[in-house]
Amino acid sequence: MDVVARTVAQGLAGPRGGDPVAAVRRVVGQPARDVFAAALAVRARTAGLVLSDVDDALTSGALVRTWAMRGALHVVAAEDAAWLTALLGPRASAELRDRRRALGLDDSRVAHGVKVLAESVGAGPRTRAELLSDLAASGMAVDDSRAFAQLVVHAAMTGELVRVADRDGEPAFARGQGCAEDEAVLLDRLAGRYLDGYGPAGWEDFAAWSGLPTGKAKAAVSGRFPPAAPAEPPRTVRLLGNADAFLVGYRSRVGIVPAAFDGRVVDGGVTLPVVLVDGGVVGTWGTEGGVVEVAPFAILPRGVGALLRAEVADLGRFLGVEMVLRERA
Repeated sequence: MDVVARTVAQGLAGPRGGDPVAAVRRVVGQPARDVFAAALAVRARTAGLVLSDVDDALTSGALVRTWAMRGALHVVAAEDAAWLTALLGPRASAELRDRRRALGLDDSRVAHGVKVLAESVGAGPRTRAELLSDLAASGMAVDDSRAFAQLVVHAAMTGELVRVADRDGEPAFARGQGCAEDEAVLLDRLAGRYLDGYGPAGWEDFAAWSGLPTGKAKAAVSGRFPPAAPAEPPRTVRLLGNADAFLVGYRSRVGIVPAAFDGRVVDGGVTLPVVLVDGGVVGTWGTEGGVVEVAPFAILPRGVGALLRAEVADLGRFLGVEMVLRERA
């Protein structure tokens, strides 16, 4: 496997643009349970942007959040949300049916609740509190926050709503757009977008990343010509945030994270912020005040120090604060 080629495909090496939406589209979607980590993923794949540029894309609705690949919350380009949920949502939602029922949401209550939510956001973006109020007014009070969350996830997976920028510190949601395209068309599109943004990769990687059944994933990828090998980029150092698409976009992290250190890059099932050098993880990092503390797995390769300091400075520029590097012994 050519991990350097993967960094080029993802926009982590080689020429980088200045459009946050294009950076997200390039990887189809960036995991966004932590929206700040998603913003860090955009920074690593662009040049010259600042945090407010990502915030503006979310506020304008050019970027939205929805439950897509593997049933997980992702930030995606607004124009991609409908077809992604049309393709991936039904299966992911079906897998959560027992969870909903355990929370008192049988199919009839779910159908009623989704109808209320869809009508509510049809009049414009609504906050969590407003949606809860609308549900109660319809005769369906939802007092359990877990039940409300499951109802919202199901509504998003069925294309009725998307999550937009928070309002007054509260989660907010807007109307989703329907998609009537044939599944075969959507499968072909997703497979092509995946290979463009993650290749070189195989159908097993596509299945693991998307959450699609293995048969559909294999059929969608089989017979496609691999992308042409990109020109070798100069040595590249990137600071990736937690749950970055580069670490969760494949069946395994073999070749990306040294096997002996794989346990050091995962906490509670979520990958930690890592230092990437030419497609390989060489350590983890975190911030404390204006200090970026790097914990390398071993002595860093020659020439990496200056590039790492430049990357730390760029992170500070993106965040609007001065940052300095400290290497943990």
